[in-house]
Amino acid sequence: MGLQVDVRKLDLFNQMAREGSETVADHLEQMTGLAASVHTSQINFLDIADVKTHIGSQRKVGIYVELNEPPYGYVLFVLDPADSKRLAGAMMGGLGETSDGDGFTEMERSAMQEIGNIMTSAFIDGWANVLDTTIDMGTPGFIFGPANGIVDEMGGWPDSELAFVVDSQITVEDGDFGMTVYTFPDLASLVELIQGIDLDTDVAADTEAGDVV
Repeated sequence: MGLQVDVRKLDLFNQMAREGSETVADHLEQMTGLAASVHTSQINFLDIADVKTHIGSQRKVGIYVELNEPPYGYVLFVLDPADSKRLAGAMMGGLGETSDGDGFTEMERSAMQEIGNIMTSAFIDGWANVLDTTIDMGTPGFIFGPANGIVDEMGGWPDSELAFVVDSQITVEDGDFGMTVYTFPDLASLVELIQGIDLDTDVAADTEAGDVV
């Protein structure tokens, strides 16, 4: 199958990715009580070897979820450790054991995995509606360490020289909390889905219909 895509359909997909990121921002706001918004959302085509460079090497918390149906690949949330602790604390509602040090307790890790589960559902449910399909996902994984090491932990990279990366940066209004959402779909599977998008699709309406309450 060729990888050519009608540019109009690619634009619809770009809208779909941004709408999904807006939904994640809404959920982040609900969980933290802080107004969140999508600062940037862009599509990148990168050599597989350049993915690690793109993510960087700073110590981060990564929550990743594998997609078990087309477009396959992964959704990855990357946060600063301090932001992750704040988010885990908000999820735990002040209950449970927290860590005063650099690491994370099992309860904090579990809270972050549940947050990853909620946000991934919010992100891909709208995609599924627009693409008129279902997208089953796996159990969220938690990683703390150099951000580029997360790529190795995820594994399962497609046999391709190019990676299709959707990169969305989400921040709260005071600027002291943020996360980046990376989506790494399988390129061939994604192209096949994009080719099936109806050009008359109302992306905003369809994505909103898939929001998770």
